Amino acid sequence: QVQLVQSGGGSVRAGDSLRLSCTASRRTSSNNAMGWFRQAPGKEREFVARISWNGVTSYADSVKGRFTISRDNANGSCYLQMDNLVPEDTAVYYCAVGLGAYSGSDSSSYRYWGQGTQVTVSS
Repeated sequence: QVQLVQSGGGSVRAGDSLRLSCTASRRTSSNNAMGWFRQAPGKEREFVARISWNGVTSYADSVKGRFTISRDNANGSCYLQMDNLVPEDTAVYYCAVGLGAYSGSDSSSYRYWGQGTQVTVSS
């Protein structure tokens, strides 16, 4: 069993930045894709960004150019740098470890999930 511990998040104003961190309890994650998803109140969980085991990234259109995903395989961590935040980014953010090395945007292709971190952006 892999446990993911998330940190970061909080309440900010539009235009501010935040950085989310996610660390796996075991280094199993270094061979798997890692991703970030979010869920706003009353909405379905949606894909935000993912990074393959070797650093290939992809983003949801709504965050492209504002968010950056990265990873440090040496310590099993994944990060989400969020710049120029807007109120529509308000959600609980979840990190996840993929079933494979190139898991994509479908949440069903991720095996382990973090506990979630609240991000609130006010206008």
